[in-house]
Order: sequence, then C-alpha cells, then structure tokens
Amino acid sequence: MSDLSLTLRTSFFSKTLPLHTPSRSLFAPLLSFSRVAPCCSLATTQRAARPVPWGCEIESLESASDLQKWLSDSGLPSQKMGIQRVEVGERGLVALKNIRKGEKLLFVPPSLVITSDSDWTRPEIGDVMRRNSVPDWPLLATYLISEASLDTASRWKNYISALPRQPYSLLYWTRSELDAFLVASPIRDRAIQRITDVTGTYNDMRARIFSKHPDLFPEKIYNMETFMWSFGILFSRLVRLPSMDEKVALVPWADMLNHSSEVETFLDYDKSSLGIVFTTDRSYQPGEQVFISYGKKSNGELLLSYGFVPKEGSNPNDSVELALSLNKSDKCYKEKLEALRRYNLSESEWFPLQVKGWPVEMMAYAYLVVSPPSMSQYFGEMAAAASNKNSSKTRISYPEIEEETLQFILDSCEPSISKYTKFIEGQGNDLISVNAKQANRRLLLKQLARDLCTCERRILYRTQYILRRRLRDMRSGELRALTLFNGLRKLFK
Repeated sequence: MSDLSLTLRTSFFSKTLPLHTPSRSLFAPLLSFSRVAPCCSLATTQRAARPVPWGCEIESLESASDLQKWLSDSGLPSQKMGIQRVEVGERGLVALKNIRKGEKLLFVPPSLVITSDSDWTRPEIGDVMRRNSVPDWPLLATYLISEASLDTASRWKNYISALPRQPYSLLYWTRSELDAFLVASPIRDRAIQRITDVTGTYNDMRARIFSKHPDLFPEKIYNMETFMWSFGILFSRLVRLPSMDEKVALVPWADMLNHSSEVETFLDYDKSSLGIVFTTDRSYQPGEQVFISYGKKSNGELLLSYGFVPKEGSNPNDSVELALSLNKSDKCYKEKLEALRRYNLSESEWFPLQVKGWPVEMMAYAYLVVSPPSMSQYFGEMAAAASNKNSSKTRISYPEIEEETLQFILDSCEPSISKYTKFIEGQGNDLISVNAKQANRRLLLKQLARDLCTCERRILYRTQYILRRRLRDMRSGELRALTLFNGLRKLFK
C-alpha cells in the first residue's frame, strides 16, 4: 500500500460508519466525523467557494428532463415516476401512475451506475489513481471532476449537467456563515471538521498525485473548488449496495428521490431483475411525490450533508447533542478522569438527546460526575457504563445520588438553551451583503439555521420538562414519606 493510500485511509476510513442494514437507508454518507475541537485550516475561513462551471441550479427541471431522456435511451426501463418541481426538495420524483405498497421501482441497470470500477473517458487518469491505491471516496471525487471537465466527450455529460452546481449543505458554508448562524448548534463543529478533512484530503492528493502529473491534473480543473463540489455530491448522493459486494455507487435517477422520515425504504441491487431498485413501504397516487429514507438522521445531520431541515416535530429521529463535563474542583477529579480514560472517554463528552429521552451512557456519565468520594469503588463501573463497555450490559442505578444526577443534567441544558434563544430571538447577527444574490443566499442560510436551532431547542425544552417532572415526583415522594414518618412517630409517642 502506498503512502498516499495509508494517509487517505487513516483520515477517512478510520471513521467509516458501520455497514448499512436493510432497515436503514443507503443514502447516508459513508463517513462519520468525530467531534473534535475546531482546528480548521485557512481554507475554512476564506470566502465561499466559486461555483463550478458545470452542473445546474438546484431547481432546474430542464437538465433533469434531459437526464431522464438520456437514461431511457441508454437502457433505463419505462418508469412509473417522473421528475417535477415539488414542495419538498425543489425537484423530485412524482408518481405518474398508481403505485402499490411493496412494489419495486427504478430498475437502474449497473451500466448506468458510477462505481470505483467505472471506465474513465481518459483511462490514463484512472491508471494513475489505481497505481496509487486511492480509496473509493477521493477516487470517485476525482472521477467526477475528470468526467465533468470533458463536457460532451464524457458519457456522463447529461448526469453531471443535472447535478446541483452549488447545494446548501454545510460543506459550502463559509466559516463566517457557520460562526454567525450556527453558533448555538453542535453541528457547527462537525461542519468545520468535515471541511477540514476534505481540505486535508485535497492537499494530500495535490501534493502526492496532482502535482506530479500536471499534464493530467491541471490546477485549473483539479482545485479546491472542484474538489469541494465533488465531495459535496458524494456526501449527498453516494450509496452503499449490499447485494453488489457492498460497493459504494452513484445511481443516476435514483438520487432524484427526496427524503421522508415516514418511510424506511432503501436502495439495493436486485439480482432477479439485474437492476438497482427500492421497494415501496406505502402506496402512492398519481401526482404524489415518492420518497425514500436517507437514514435515521437528526435534523442537524440532514443539514450537514443534504442542505435541508425537516419541519419542526416531523422527524422522529431528531436529536441534539448535550455536553457533560467533570468538575475540575471535584476532590475526586483525578480518580474520575483516570476511570474515564481507561474506557477512552474524556473529561467532557457529548451525548444525544431525543424528544423521547436520553441514552443510558449519558446517565452513567452523569452519575460519575456527581458521585461523592464515598462511592469511589463504583467509578470504574460508571465509566464502563458510560462507554457502553460494561460487561453486564444492564442499566446501572444509584438511588442515593439519583436526584442530584437528574438536577445536574437539568442544569447542563440551560447554557445551550440560552445560546439557542439568543440566536433565534436576536437580530444583531446578520452579515453585510454586497449584492442581491448574496443577500438572498444569506437569508436562506439564516432561515435554515433558525429552523435547525428551533428544533434542537425544542428537544432541550422537552428534556427539561421530563427531568423536572421526575424531580418533582421524587421530592414529593420524599415529602410524603417524611410526613408519614412524623405521623407514626407522634402516634407511638
């Protein structure tokens, strides 16, 4: 394996998500970036990337119609769906006929699917990439740029022309836009890290391959702007196909399907029909938009990769991360930190909150934070449970510190809620625009951020409501027990 392969695999594939199962969408991006302190390169602080010279406006129907015609001429079977302008997602696939629940749709032949094995219009470029053992993601990103730059000489011209020129996923936000509009949301740090990782991968490719073959990879074509565009396409469109040996692929036409949290259907290769299909889990009438699931993702994750936020309360998988931290003034701080480090945890950890509750790992971490010195024999058990590596896999409970633990979590919600409220209700965080187009873009980004922050704050409010009720019940129960005890004492006296 070459040095380049090792570098790219370390930066990207050490963070690859587990393989998708049939109950989950295959539209999910295949990389999961861990939360780290924001330490981005200079590239993330500069102006927005210039739009690439190919692709189309995100709502373009003309290019999508040309795509459908080309696909049909190239072997795509007759479809029960057509592309139209839709309320959810600018453009999408709409039922042209009655579609039954359990019906297979699409049937895209493998010859119309882009994978790491696809033929390059310029095979000499593909040879260089393969000789350097470049992993699938950066290889496919380079493939898109190569084919796009050839315009009509590439067989994928119609597909590339139908791809968005500049989507609204967080990969395309500037650092100043992230800082101004997502200052309250934990997804900001993940966006910064994603930009940093893509930037680092481009720099590796530039130093180790592109610069050594300037005749094949001229910087006018293979630059940061085009690399960001191609990775943005992969994050929002690349799928994994279990029945094709887990290949990752771009599936033209199928990637025009929009997301709904109310469906769980996913793409896969169907060996009987020799095509990429999905099976509907509901019926559709003519004129109804047909949906697929992009996975069980929070609204923040959907904005991060796809550039949209579902309506408030419509996503049952929505969540927001809450940070819990050890108190450095705690007499047992060193012992607790040592227990956490044994399980690869740190003094500050993030945990997902949902409307329906919180994970047992968060409760275990909170137990450890508030536990007194007299409970030091349980520090290891708490840390193990917080990492989900406790051997018994049972929910731990410490009734003697339950009330203090719940109060700690309740108090930890307040700083985040204050940040959200300041952004949602504040009017002083608008950026100065220089033209009408830029003003419209920033208004849209701010609305996306406002929608996300409203949804995430709603989860925190719900968490506080649950915690206050549990604390009230505990305290009223203690009061009733004390009243009963005093009554019995008076009786026997």
